[in-house]
Amino acid sequence: MKKHILLLALLLSYFVSPSQNDKKMDSTAIFILDRMSTIIGDLTSVTFDLNTSIDNYDDSKNIVKHYLKSTVSFSGPDKLLTKTEGTKGKYGFWYDGEYLTYYNVDENNYVTLEAPDTTIEMIDEMHKNFDFKFPAADFFYPSFTDDLMDMFDEIKFLGTVNLSDEICYHIMAINKDMTVQFWISNKTYLLPKRFVIMYKNEENMQYEASFENWSLNPNIPDAVFSFMAPPTAQLISILKQS
Repeated sequence: MKKHILLLALLLSYFVSPSQNDKKMDSTAIFILDRMSTIIGDLTSVTFDLNTSIDNYDDSKNIVKHYLKSTVSFSGPDKLLTKTEGTKGKYGFWYDGEYLTYYNVDENNYVTLEAPDTTIEMIDEMHKNFDFKFPAADFFYPSFTDDLMDMFDEIKFLGTVNLSDEICYHIMAINKDMTVQFWISNKTYLLPKRFVIMYKNEENMQYEASFENWSLNPNIPDAVFSFMAPPTAQLISILKQS
């Protein structure tokens, strides 16, 4: 399976991991990550909100923080809906098992593409071909923990912390290019609460996201995932990345 870890796997394409013997993998951290991944993988459907902040450079090479809020719905192996609004605009993705539609609300235009027949395959293909990024998609990969172990030199358990009145397990993953921290709820379902990526080679720029309003196994009509264009919206075309 192609790596899509934390939505920015393309930045790691050049990274070569040291041998497994050189890695430091905390068994408690790996157990918690595995348990979280298994529980998420067993869900038949889920909805949640994701609040994100992203550091980017402006034209003068100053670091500017951008904020986004997304609502995400998964259903079965082949349905996905995401709607995102923030300082860079408002847009959404609709995937119904056959087609993916990207709709830019601000520009009132959309593109519809034939897509693979599972959500994970669709995410991989659309990320590779068009650089589409899907909020928190990495947590829904069956290979989530294995991918982390492959890509990072050390994964360690930092204990428990109180985060917004919820006790969470705190885990850190480290390699030469980045540090990633996870906060995972210690409640029954071990759902992710927050994660932060820090880029060591880019002035410690950060990507941070917090999960809210989890709904597990809700009944979501299939029609929700099929895009219906507004009457004045314009259909456009899009080219694959070279």
